[in-house]
Amino acid sequence: MVMEAILVVLPASFYSLLHLLTFLALYSAGTAVCLKDRSSPDYSSSYLVLLKGFPVVHYDGTLPDFEVPPRRPDGRADIQSEAAQLYASFLVNRHNSIINQAFGEGAHIRKKLYSYHYLLNGFAALLTLEEVAMLRKSSPEVVSIEEDQRMQKFTTYTPKYMGLPGGAWAENGGVDHAGEGIVIGLVDTGINPSHPSFSDKRSQPYAFPRHFSGTCEVADDFPAGSCNNKLVGARHFAAALMASGNFNASEDSASPLDGDGHGTHTASTAAGNSGVPVIVDGMDFGLASGIAPRAHISIYKSMFRNVGGYFSDTVAAMDQAVQDGVDILSLSIGPSTPPGGVATFFSAMEMAALSAVKAGVFVVQAAGNAGPNPGSIASFSPWIFTVGAGFHNRSYHNSIILAGHGHHSSVTIKGVGLSPGTKSSKFYELILASDAIKKPIQGTFYEANSTHGSMINACQNPASIDRMAVQERILICRYTQEFVNGKASLRAVMSTAEQLNASGVVVVVDDDTADFDLGPFPSTVPMILIESLEESLMLMSYYKHGNRNSMVPEGRIMGGLSATFNKRSPQVAYYSSRGPDLANKRRAVAEVMKPNAMAPGDMIWAAWSPIGNDDDDFKGANFALASGTSMAAPHVAGIAALVKQKNPSMSPAAIGSALTTTASTVDETGFPLLAQQPSYNVSLPLGPASPFDFGGGEVNPTAAIDPGLVFDADFEDYVGFLCSIQGGEMEVMKSTRMDSCLRAEGSQLNQPSITVADLRTPRLVRRWVTPVAENDEKYVVTVQQPEGVLVTVAPAEFEASGTASDSCKGGRKRHARTGSRCRHTVTSEKWRVRPGSIELLISLTPVSSSSHPSFGSILLSGSRGHSVRMPLSVVYRTAGPG
Repeated sequence: MVMEAILVVLPASFYSLLHLLTFLALYSAGTAVCLKDRSSPDYSSSYLVLLKGFPVVHYDGTLPDFEVPPRRPDGRADIQSEAAQLYASFLVNRHNSIINQAFGEGAHIRKKLYSYHYLLNGFAALLTLEEVAMLRKSSPEVVSIEEDQRMQKFTTYTPKYMGLPGGAWAENGGVDHAGEGIVIGLVDTGINPSHPSFSDKRSQPYAFPRHFSGTCEVADDFPAGSCNNKLVGARHFAAALMASGNFNASEDSASPLDGDGHGTHTASTAAGNSGVPVIVDGMDFGLASGIAPRAHISIYKSMFRNVGGYFSDTVAAMDQAVQDGVDILSLSIGPSTPPGGVATFFSAMEMAALSAVKAGVFVVQAAGNAGPNPGSIASFSPWIFTVGAGFHNRSYHNSIILAGHGHHSSVTIKGVGLSPGTKSSKFYELILASDAIKKPIQGTFYEANSTHGSMINACQNPASIDRMAVQERILICRYTQEFVNGKASLRAVMSTAEQLNASGVVVVVDDDTADFDLGPFPSTVPMILIESLEESLMLMSYYKHGNRNSMVPEGRIMGGLSATFNKRSPQVAYYSSRGPDLANKRRAVAEVMKPNAMAPGDMIWAAWSPIGNDDDDFKGANFALASGTSMAAPHVAGIAALVKQKNPSMSPAAIGSALTTTASTVDETGFPLLAQQPSYNVSLPLGPASPFDFGGGEVNPTAAIDPGLVFDADFEDYVGFLCSIQGGEMEVMKSTRMDSCLRAEGSQLNQPSITVADLRTPRLVRRWVTPVAENDEKYVVTVQQPEGVLVTVAPAEFEASGTASDSCKGGRKRHARTGSRCRHTVTSEKWRVRPGSIELLISLTPVSSSSHPSFGSILLSGSRGHSVRMPLSVVYRTAGPG
């Protein structure tokens, strides 16, 4: 019988708002890999099944036989307590019972893949379509069935670039203490445990985090001792992948070992040790450090090289990570398409993340690499911090000087490279790979447009090239489609040059590959990559002209090992997925700002797995240069660890607020940030960036650890947001058995931003800020008006009492509008407010009509130097008559 992974879901208990989690899988339409005709009666897939009753993180003592688990100092359920263990065992046994009742005694042994009991109350099981119907019929607790969705990856210097040594690191006791005691969990492709970035053998020993209870798997390729006091946990989750038939035992490791490289890279970016030498092929590229170098790492492998992963494996990894006690959860992975159903927010992964936030875990996710088109975002919910990718100001430029002939002077062509220059100052003859083919090939089976001919042009086949024609010359190779589809690599180019004794290599692009960002490649052979089609054609014209006129074409490659620094940075990377956020698969705009912020994601040096195949150019290496929002997300995970270390009582929403409102919207020259192919006009190579490109801006670690004010929210606030979704209120009521579901505009959720999908009439938006600074501070409000919208804020100024002030005690804070004390909580019919907050009333009125988005911001400037910036986005607006 052909097996494949799908997802089955049931509801949680119906006694309160918390039961919303029970229908989480009902609304996420997945995409499975078809191994057989779906009409076949023995076609089997995995399903996620949730049962009536709370998962551990939400359990409130409803059942008389089970006590509420005690809480740890951080507020989470103590999973190690007897009460939690008894309740978790009850849930697992219940899962088994439902399967056995439907399919016979012992069926759970062959059908169940996972039991979810901490974030979600449910299980993943292998079922045919007929069995799905049987399960629904036999158990009234089954609410929904969701087919598993495929997951994909969103594939040293940045700590200094982000000002950490003298800023956030210094605020947390210096590099030797930055991130100490915080555990960052990463759901990814595994880890290379022997890498020095994860060693605990440091001059200052690591202490094992007392609040963490995770384990370290042992396997033949992941032996005992792989974990330590730095790498504190490592597990793998592959049940759905194996059931799908896509797991290849000869390629994929059934252990936490990273056979890809991606997971090792993201882990070291977030929390790799400081001062680790970056040496590739004998070349020294300086010292690497994670953003939170003293934080601990726990790895949850649910992604595998060549095949990716599945929702059900990823949800199991997330469930385990929060059970184990991670403080930050980093996801450089996401769905290949937006979830279906009523709204994107109800997918299994998004809702599992909501439970993680309920447990006090900050969840960060990569935005995706589907930019620059609007609405290409792959992370949707307001409780997840979504990160876009930016270019930082380090690059590796190189050049080749073409020798002058006759009356023509020499010409310099620019490119990129990470290699030494050609020896001495002499010029070397140029030779095109296709002009150096061995005699037996010429005139026979060689055709330039054939696959074989293309591989020769790409310098991938040294056996077909005449060594005598190439040695002591600079070899010209073409960047063909074979590089794009993974059949060719720059490492093979370097190997070809070495075998043929070439003095250097030039790689040129053509019409088909001119739009690709080649990026530098560390090469022991002098090498330059010419990314510009214009300059590639210039070099080829020079080469052909010299041959036609009996003038030897010669060149000299300059060294490219030293970094150069571009002051117009950061810039939003062209591939970074863009907003607006999508509310559903029909591409309706959600009133949630996405991405939340951006971080460096391009050409990031970080640790690698020598057996990794994510990038053939770094096979066998311990470090790699990689780009993508996958690289940006762990930067934010590390910064969040620093914020939490400095402010241990901050909620996940408050941490997200601190990161968003303190982010920078200007580059290093003080001018507004630019985006490559900005979302409002992707035909522009470079233009002004907007919140749909960068969210709040590029994260500022030093400012984020001391934000002054935060926009806070919790689980109940997010449930209120879900009630506001068009078409979702009935589903919330059905799953929770509530008599009503208070419906309001999604823009009223207390986010550190305002997004209005369709502004037709004046709208009043409420926000509440909570002071987190030590001292009293007076704030003045200024507004950058969005085009075509009039925005007013009341009050125009207010005083926020500091946390050290006596006036803050007992809830006696100053109310923003009245100035009186002892009136602190502002009530609303539809949105709950905590004591300690200051209300802001924000009015938005359309004054002109447009179908194009407009952007602005509200700035709260504090008398003690705090600056809190809230982005504004209005997608569509219609002005009234007159």
